[in-house]
Amino acid sequence: MTRGLFPQIKICGLTSADPAVGCADLGVQAIGCVFYPKSPRHLEDETARAICRAVKGRVQTVGVFVNAPLETILQKVRDCGITMVQLHGQESPNLVRRLRREGIPVIKTLFANAAPDFSATPLYQASAFLVECSGGTLPGGNAKTWDWSQAKSFGERHPCILAGGLTAENIGTAIGQAMPRAVDVSSGVESAPGIKSLDKVAHLVEAVTALGLSDPGGDLAPVFSRCAVGC
Repeated sequence: MTRGLFPQIKICGLTSADPAVGCADLGVQAIGCVFYPKSPRHLEDETARAICRAVKGRVQTVGVFVNAPLETILQKVRDCGITMVQLHGQESPNLVRRLRREGIPVIKTLFANAAPDFSATPLYQASAFLVECSGGTLPGGNAKTWDWSQAKSFGERHPCILAGGLTAENIGTAIGQAMPRAVDVSSGVESAPGIKSLDKVAHLVEAVTALGLSDPGGDLAPVFSRCAVGC
């Protein structure tokens, strides 16, 4: 187990319970369940419930949404056992506030090259921010690398989760350039869309561990350290 791992690791786009348990066994701190019908990693509620049940109390379970209405998000949190919410579209600051009022920690995605960008940060009262470079057909980085150093100054001031084309082979470079609180990896640990390779997850964890970094502390708490909804 590597609970003290820094930066923390979120593996996103799990599509079944067994790999989620495997990720927890390897020491990642969070897994992502995607609720976006256009994504090949989209989950129906039954599958999401099985995943969240299998890892309850071991890792944070993050529900990923794209421009979904408040009622849909609350239903998934309630019925599936989600402990955090990630908003990965052009959601309003008001949606973030309303979720926070419900006691739900919120990660808001910002983009280096699209709206909402880093300048929108003051508008959102998010628990943390995921940063990446938009590109391709889906509302994310679509496995494309980018100039991760653009996130460094942002991460010095805000709880930052770095995403975008991350793999075991480049994670050290990305962390060195951006120094984020956490990293988010999906396709970089897959054998096919939605099919996680635990060997690749293990190599990623080993690569982060090999950096020998420790949590610098200060005002920015680790993103996934505090118990969230339903833990």
